Amino acid sequence: MRFTVANWMTVSRVPAMFAIVWLMNRDFNWAATIAFWLFIAAALTDWFDGMVARARGEVSSFGRFMDAVIDKVMVIGLMIALVMGDFFMGYENFALLLLLCILGREFAVSGMRMAAATKGLVVEADMGGKVKTFIQLNAIGWLMGARMMARDYGHLFSSQDRWIILLLQYTGMGLYFLSAVLTITSGISYFRRHGHVVLE
Repeated sequence: MRFTVANWMTVSRVPAMFAIVWLMNRDFNWAATIAFWLFIAAALTDWFDGMVARARGEVSSFGRFMDAVIDKVMVIGLMIALVMGDFFMGYENFALLLLLCILGREFAVSGMRMAAATKGLVVEADMGGKVKTFIQLNAIGWLMGARMMARDYGHLFSSQDRWIILLLQYTGMGLYFLSAVLTITSGISYFRRHGHVVLE
């Protein structure tokens, strides 16, 4: 197996995630802006890597496996950083509870996939899982965008216009809650269809 362009794009999300988390915890000017746009670039590679692999005829089992794993690493890592970074306006404990539910689901589904693999079965990501990931990435983006606007562009807003930043914040929080609900429901769907591999 050789590393393809698509594989490099996939793996690049790991160092990007570390850089984003580091920037999220810095107070210097434009740190929030750099973190936001680096996140956007990393999220876009999640779409482009598959497209590039198909266009170049380089789709591989390694690529599919790493894409799924690295998606989870990046999303969970950034969600932990959001909870620890006071992005939830006093609702951090509730956000942490939802994050624990998300973590529980991801470990359970990953365990089920490993059990299926030992029996020669492949549990592919379904549409519910893909929608869940899309909403998770949007929640992270809106919350980081709200922090960026407040810290780096707050001087452009009058006191009467601060509601715009609050709208971004509450939209991100709402999407975060929705992503947790979708994560749990998609996990239940996985186990309804494939749970027999661990119950036999």
